[in-house]
Amino acid sequence: MSSSALGDSLRRRPWAWSFIGAAVVWLLTLGLSNGAGAVQSLQTALFFAMFYAIVGLGQMFVITSGPGNIDLSVPSVMTLAGLVGMAVMAQNNAAILPGLGGALAIGLVIGAVNFGLIALLRIPPIVATLAMSFIVQSVAIAAGGAATLKPPALLNQIAVARFLGVPVLPFLMIAVAGLMVLVLRRTLFGRAVLAVGQSERAAWLAGLNAGRTRFYVYVLSGGLAALAGVLLAAFSGGASLDIGSQYQLASIAVVVVGGTSVLGGRAYPQGVWGASLFLYALVNLLNLAVVKFGLGSAGPGIRLILTGVMIVAIVAIARDAD
Repeated sequence: MSSSALGDSLRRRPWAWSFIGAAVVWLLTLGLSNGAGAVQSLQTALFFAMFYAIVGLGQMFVITSGPGNIDLSVPSVMTLAGLVGMAVMAQNNAAILPGLGGALAIGLVIGAVNFGLIALLRIPPIVATLAMSFIVQSVAIAAGGAATLKPPALLNQIAVARFLGVPVLPFLMIAVAGLMVLVLRRTLFGRAVLAVGQSERAAWLAGLNAGRTRFYVYVLSGGLAALAGVLLAAFSGGASLDIGSQYQLASIAVVVVGGTSVLGGRAYPQGVWGASLFLYALVNLLNLAVVKFGLGSAGPGIRLILTGVMIVAIVAIARDAD
């Protein structure tokens, strides 16, 4: 393929940059580690990227629904849903479905309340969802305290299950991302999200209800954040108050790096997965570099700076190529 044809292909597929970035970072990681644990590192990346991808898909629908729309309540929803889910299950395999149902209900309700604050009280989404995040986190603190609530043995086994050595749950989530592509491109709901994000007035003239569409996307975001909270608690061995702390900015970063427009109207679920792999691989690379080059106590600060710089760089490259 010629360089011109390759450039045209990448312009039509801005989400591809996230996979290119993930591959480059993974190769750099192998170089620093002298190729040790290549397969294991890839499998680990699939597991941890999965949680970025789940919350990122919900955030993607919110951002796609129009300029200014964002959900900053993701980490607190994950925390509260994880705690409630584990509390209801009480390490009892028979209570897995009720616990999962309760956790998802919490996410859906919080998503609905987020939209209510935005639509009824005319509060900007960034303010409404951030305020809701503080409220929900406070409820989680009051309800869960400092305890770590452990999952039932069966749920933990499901979360880490492998088939022929290959992790099962991440591939199910990859299938979900594929389903989201079909939802956006082939269903009335998906087309309504894209249309409202591109132009609310044009969508209204076409007979679409922008308010109802945005209600659905905020509810969807809350539900996916709750699902991520339960799965993360099951995978990590328990739910605690900081279980969702790193996912607020990560849920936004994977959307933007994955090619979705922050102005709305354009989304790529497959890019969310690529960006999730990129983000995990980047953090892993920087952790390895800190150890390799003996950066010591300066490591955390350097990691944060380099992570931000590299995310800005790949977003800029993808934007210029679009």
